[in-house]
Amino acid sequence: MHNLEISTRGRRLYEVTSTINEWVGQQKMHTGLLTIFCRHTSASLLIQENADPTVRSDIEAYFDRLAPEDGPYDHDSEGADDMPAHLKTSLTQVQLSIPVVDGRPALGTWQGIYLFEHRVRPHRREIVLHLIGE
Repeated sequence: MHNLEISTRGRRLYEVTSTINEWVGQQKMHTGLLTIFCRHTSASLLIQENADPTVRSDIEAYFDRLAPEDGPYDHDSEGADDMPAHLKTSLTQVQLSIPVVDGRPALGTWQGIYLFEHRVRPHRREIVLHLIGE
């Protein structure tokens, strides 16, 4: 098990693929299953295209339209972006399971792993990595 800390600079997608690939490689495991878990309720995880940056900006814009800050929310104790952040997390996921083949996560050619920060302010996010196999 490994804890990965990511310092975000506000709302957007942060690619963590290379950091995770490096850690998996250090484990010297040939085949297995990697679990990635985000320990937060206002940030989430995605596997998404990592070739064209407009994919990321379109995803971010789409989620901002789905859960706008000016919505009629009761929960706003941490600011206008608080409840929209929780809604965005509920529409995505906080856990990913990825097969490990030949010592590497079995991602497709254009797939990357992202932390999706839903809050406006910078945060320190914790992701737990767990690998089982042989």
